[in-house]
Amino acid sequence: MKLKFSHVDVLVKDLEEACSYYARVFSARISRTLDWQRDGLHVRYAIVMFGTERLMLVQPFTGNLKALMDSNGEGTIYRHCYSTPDIEAAYDELIEAGVQPENENGKPLSRDDLQSPSGTRIIWLPKRFGHFSIELLEEKELEAFIKDAFAQEPAQIF
Repeated sequence: MKLKFSHVDVLVKDLEEACSYYARVFSARISRTLDWQRDGLHVRYAIVMFGTERLMLVQPFTGNLKALMDSNGEGTIYRHCYSTPDIEAAYDELIEAGVQPENENGKPLSRDDLQSPSGTRIIWLPKRFGHFSIELLEEKELEAFIKDAFAQEPAQIF
């Protein structure tokens, strides 16, 4: 499977405060604030870029990520994200290896349901080691999504 590292996801209690910190400390570029809601999960998040490096700061309101932050605390890195040129091929390779891809709530994901609320096609590997997960996103769609997130100025300057 062809994979390229994309970013890590980090849980924060206050998205604006966290964005302000990275903007000040690293002169990071901050995307507009984004929202994700599906099946009881609700988060706000922003992409932080400094140089070619990026991370996503995620403020959870409901769902499994809120429970994770409540139990493990702010700053928890809970996911590594990778891009792949062909998400269906990655899905098929995982199935062939005996791994059932999941959605963001840990439920089995069918090959026909790879679309996320953000518009990017995405799959998650089952969590095998505590709360840590791996996310696979289709590279072309991910890069277009990130470009769009930075095309609009943030609603608030941090």
